Amino acid sequence: MRRLLASILTVLMIVVALSLPVRADTAVTEPPRVTARSAVLLDQATGRILFSKNAHEVLPMASTTKIMTAILALESGRLGDVVTVSEYASLMEGSGIDLEAGEQKTLEELVYGLILRSGNDAATAIAEHLGGSVEKFAVMMTRRAKELGAAQTKFMNPHGLHHEEHYTTAYDLALIAAHAMSIPKFQEVCTTREIKISWTGRPYDRLLRNQNKLLTLYDGADGIKTGWTTPAGRCFVGSAVRDDWRLISVVLNAPQMWEDTTRLLDFGYSFYMWKKVVEKNQPLKTAAVSKGVSDKVTLIAGNGVGMPLKENEAELLRYHFDVKEPLTAPVREGQEVGALHIYFGTQRVAEVSLLAAEEVEKRGFGRILRKFFGRWVPFAALHS
Repeated sequence: MRRLLASILTVLMIVVALSLPVRADTAVTEPPRVTARSAVLLDQATGRILFSKNAHEVLPMASTTKIMTAILALESGRLGDVVTVSEYASLMEGSGIDLEAGEQKTLEELVYGLILRSGNDAATAIAEHLGGSVEKFAVMMTRRAKELGAAQTKFMNPHGLHHEEHYTTAYDLALIAAHAMSIPKFQEVCTTREIKISWTGRPYDRLLRNQNKLLTLYDGADGIKTGWTTPAGRCFVGSAVRDDWRLISVVLNAPQMWEDTTRLLDFGYSFYMWKKVVEKNQPLKTAAVSKGVSDKVTLIAGNGVGMPLKENEAELLRYHFDVKEPLTAPVREGQEVGALHIYFGTQRVAEVSLLAAEEVEKRGFGRILRKFFGRWVPFAALHS
């Protein structure tokens, strides 16, 4: 009997252990091995690549497409719009939220259905409402991707069902996701575990549950989106935050997408340390000033900058001041007069605005004369 109880207790302990969030308590000393055909780990704040495997290979992205669909919906500023679902949207194949032709939903409700349940019908309804058609909306998606730096991405639809001309790269997708996670409403949607939205003509509401298992698997996880089609394989874009430090992970065609993602995030949080490089209001440079009561002014940092660095990597950072000197008086306190660009190797990883620490007034004519004669009189006196 004791042996039976001991065995049951052991099993229970194992089950509890497996259900706990994954933590990076053990230091990771080398890059992880991942099953994904393509993968990348990106620091959101600086865009620095912390891990890369075929990150620029063009591949299908499946439903991770919906991250860009959501971005356009949120950036439209029209979440309160009432959208009438077309028959075409209601009949869209694949995953959906059971939208019916003629049903009316707010754009906000459709965004929740898009991200939490990966609704292809919701994606199509959003596209038709904001773009006029799926085709026009896809053009908008591609254009916005290029604005975000995703130069190797092309969208043919808002949901990710397979199309030969619908593709991205792990790196591009990480750039798109990094921008998405800078939108507070997108963060709110991604971290919602479940929500009810209306169901026209029914005595009950739709219950939408988040399909992102990373939210319960990993400590600090707060996003983002799963995807799967036969050509694309299993795809996932993840996000996690620890001590205000957010990492973005992407795995494409990953047989073990959850395991790959946790390995990537563990690697980032263990192998790198977040370092403060510039403090806000830190004096950084003295700039020359012309036509002012003073011929120089102190420039301070308008914003702080931190980044993930390995041991001794801070020595590899390069700093370039972009200030057109001399500045011309008057210079106002707090006036932005230039920027400090920070480079890691050839990659620009951060920018700091440069502000005048104090006011420098313009020199008046009388002051100019006094300064002139103050220099001339002693010279004349020496030769009198």
